[in-house]
Amino acid sequence: MPEPVLRIAVPSPLRRVFDYLPPGGAALETIIPGQRVRVPFGKRQVVGVLVEVVDHTDVPAGRLKRVTECLDREPLWSDTERRLLDWAVDYYHHPPGEVYQTALPVLLRQGRVAHATGIQRYRASEAGLAQAEGEPRRAPKQAALLDRLRKTPEGLTAEALTAEFDTWRPALARLQERGWVESLEGPCLPAPQADPEGERPLLNPPQEAAIAAVADHGEGFGAFLVDGVTGSGKTEVYLGMIERTLAAGRQALVLVPEIGLTPQLIDRFRRRFPVPIAVLHSGLSDGERLCAWLAARDGNAPVVIGTRSAVFTPMADLGIIVVDEEHDPSFKQQDGFRYSGRDVAVMRARLSNVPVVLGSATPSVESLHNAQQGRYRPLVLPERAGTALHPDLHLIDIRHNPLTDGLSEPLLKAAERHIAADGQVLIFLNRRGYSPTLFCRGCRWQSSCERCDARMVYYAGARRLRCHHCGADRPLPTECPECASVDLAPVGQGTERVEESLRGRFPEVGLVRIDRDSTRRKGAMGDLLDEVRGGRARILVGTQMLAKGHHFPEVTLVGIVGADQGLFSADFRAAERMAQLIIQVAGRAGRAERPGEVLIQTEFPEHPLLSGLVEHDYGHLARGLLDERRDTGWPPFSHLALLRAEAVDRDAPLAFLEEARRLAVDFGLPGVEIWDPVPAPMEKRAGRVRAQLLLQSDQRSTLHRLLAGWTPQLEGLKTGRRVRWSLDVDPGEMF
Repeated sequence: MPEPVLRIAVPSPLRRVFDYLPPGGAALETIIPGQRVRVPFGKRQVVGVLVEVVDHTDVPAGRLKRVTECLDREPLWSDTERRLLDWAVDYYHHPPGEVYQTALPVLLRQGRVAHATGIQRYRASEAGLAQAEGEPRRAPKQAALLDRLRKTPEGLTAEALTAEFDTWRPALARLQERGWVESLEGPCLPAPQADPEGERPLLNPPQEAAIAAVADHGEGFGAFLVDGVTGSGKTEVYLGMIERTLAAGRQALVLVPEIGLTPQLIDRFRRRFPVPIAVLHSGLSDGERLCAWLAARDGNAPVVIGTRSAVFTPMADLGIIVVDEEHDPSFKQQDGFRYSGRDVAVMRARLSNVPVVLGSATPSVESLHNAQQGRYRPLVLPERAGTALHPDLHLIDIRHNPLTDGLSEPLLKAAERHIAADGQVLIFLNRRGYSPTLFCRGCRWQSSCERCDARMVYYAGARRLRCHHCGADRPLPTECPECASVDLAPVGQGTERVEESLRGRFPEVGLVRIDRDSTRRKGAMGDLLDEVRGGRARILVGTQMLAKGHHFPEVTLVGIVGADQGLFSADFRAAERMAQLIIQVAGRAGRAERPGEVLIQTEFPEHPLLSGLVEHDYGHLARGLLDERRDTGWPPFSHLALLRAEAVDRDAPLAFLEEARRLAVDFGLPGVEIWDPVPAPMEKRAGRVRAQLLLQSDQRSTLHRLLAGWTPQLEGLKTGRRVRWSLDVDPGEMF
């Protein structure tokens, strides 16, 4: 009787599985799809996942290799979870090995045993506790570290030490050599911190109705869209829904766009639920991530909160999925395996036969369309929770109000008024650095990036020029590289420049700047937010990092600078994204008892997007955008796939895409519009030239029928060997 054949998803860029024979001497009943295996692949040994066991293969018997070893005694995923992964392979037309790799923690990809060993903590030993404060005197870093550990008898994790100390490992090693510090292994999930007697906010009728709607739905799949204005208490609604899920003995999966931007959400969950909560995001150590992943799989984490990749986390008894800020572009992976965490969550809920709840103050046009079509049930929260009122929005016409470092006098006067009334002021500008470019007044040279079609941003504090696209970094020139003039000037405003200007205007007022540059150090974001919540900072300056998930009860004025940046983009989603960002930022104002005011600086106060937001609301604007999409045939009234190619050679991407276009045309499949290849909007990036080819169809099934036959042929094109290419199904960005 011939041996069965094992089909393995091997980490490789090829869109196929690979056939192997079982490992020698293995009992066939112990080989089950969903297990990891180690296999020979070329000259290497790699870790793959067993996808299927079949009784035949087209590979000649002499070419079949054996699996080296089976790494797991049981499958890592349930049958339903593997169906989700297989669906993702088919829907996104992506190599199966890379899809399965995305679903695994790094240590499991490397072949580690699927067993959580706990998280290592460090504490002062008895000998360390006996030392005098400030010892060792000649090693101040060791002394500071030992003093900190003496104050924490339970010990600190590596993550906690990194948040407090820039460099601590060498000092720790010396203290361990002295016998003053010892390590111990603790549980990987923090102990429950809930306060059962803690006060809970009183729910208003729309909140109660939203919770009841999901509860009354009963078992089975259902999709719900919580459309709630900013400050309407969406998180409290999620907590109520999840509370009922936990009471039934089941687990909850909560997806958030960026875990580092929503510490308050995690804190609220931990204070509410007396259960271990697993958090999954890229900021964890490999060990912490593995521990949380396994706790979810084994049912030891009733609540899992994570970013988009957490959607693939195995769970013992999934009962509900919540996607917070469902409109956020961060849910779409922009390189490699280009999946949408939100869309995969909806499919996972369908396959798992559980409800999925999508929530946002500014729902995506696609989700609103699904609600109109009856695919999602809308749950509307029209008012702010408690006594908070909607903020008043006003436009400042900067054509008639000169700017000082990007700030108009009416905005500055309003800031003075709110600070005098003991409020806090948030100034929003979605542009980092001091200025977007450096300009020579002599020859009109600008600080361009040599590797990208973009300007290098001027950083005054560091006296550097940096490219935000490829990361290039160089010192500030002392003279113009073209004409040797020393008359160089920063043009435009970034958060650094606005911060400098505000410090000059309000020298006695505490101010913090929150952007990617000011929060690079681990723990810096939390420190800055503590200054805001503690009232030490009365002025906040920042980028979109401030727009998501933060509750600042003392902020009474929001000023939006540079609101015109997204008004005239060629991307069909630009107006939607701009409106969402403005509403999300504006929603930080007046979230408690004090009324909020929002001032938007613009040169185009008559623009329908801005006037529509002031005179109506986001829902009115979104319905108008939906009508425009219907008229122009853009999603959700059509379906897209974008084939991208890049290379150092300028001609190679377009040559490959033209050959790919001819292949697609040869399929002769009616109902798919195949656009001509064009250079990408930013043609040169990180030293590589980029181009793209768009496919569009009114029918999703027709488009996928073409992609299923087309993508395997692309792998065989000779021109494809000269480029890097990728397929993006349902692209979120058109660059």
